[in-house]
Amino acid sequence: MSAPYLGTLPSGTARRLRIVHRTGYRYSRPIGASYNEARMTPLTTPTQTVLEARLEVTPVTWSTQYWDYWGSQVSAFEVLTPHRELTVISNSTVETSAVPRPDHGADWDHLRSAEVRGANLEWLVQSARTEPVAEVAALADEAAGGLPPEQAARAVCERLREIVDYRPGVTGVHSGAAEVWAARSGVCQDFAHLAIGALRHLGIPARYVSGYLHPYADADVGDTVEGESHAWIEYWSGQWRPYDPTSVREAGVDHVVVARGRDYADVPPLKGVFAGPADSTLFVAVEVTRLV
Repeated sequence: MSAPYLGTLPSGTARRLRIVHRTGYRYSRPIGASYNEARMTPLTTPTQTVLEARLEVTPVTWSTQYWDYWGSQVSAFEVLTPHRELTVISNSTVETSAVPRPDHGADWDHLRSAEVRGANLEWLVQSARTEPVAEVAALADEAAGGLPPEQAARAVCERLREIVDYRPGVTGVHSGAAEVWAARSGVCQDFAHLAIGALRHLGIPARYVSGYLHPYADADVGDTVEGESHAWIEYWSGQWRPYDPTSVREAGVDHVVVARGRDYADVPPLKGVFAGPADSTLFVAVEVTRLV
């Protein structure tokens, strides 16, 4: 998962980015078959346009594409011949633009109305990964005290980031918010789970976003940098607002959305099962190039 973003960008700045994401599994011995799903194709949204997207799988016997319940594009494929390595490469070119700032957000009465809660119920229910411990719930109440939802959401994220350090290697993909809080450290996935749990506790709908981040705001056109997959959140305060709790700032033109869900379990870039008495090792490499 990516380190905190380095730099700032003026509002309204646009980007065109090329992303090459290589991932897959190496097995300790040949396996007879594997069955997999990949969520590695960026989405087209009001502030993001996919100009090109191609997914290559080696080896592959059969594949299909579909849209899951959360609106993410999924490539499902199987390999029915013996193999010791599975490689998936996603090549995409994406144009992004800044998210317009709202004139004002919703107030608490509107947020707590039956209409809003019913429409966003799936983004209000806690999961095992987002459920906040009592300390985090109390922190959220204190940070949000007296603020409208829009400002409260940001205040909560800022307070969490003051306490929890960015530190790779302490947590894993299956870690939940309680484990992250106990360690007071984690990576972008962990900051997203913590923030989502705290905001849902307050009654602010929140969802998990996975994708890519160009880590350098001042990168020259044509520069290719090494990166990783990234995670951030979107919260609803009258409209969906993208926010990066790792870097405590709005998610902007250097963020590329791939998938959304309740937590990481809904959006893993690659998951699958295989047949055979072998161990597997996941490998990942991401390159991001600024084109404009």
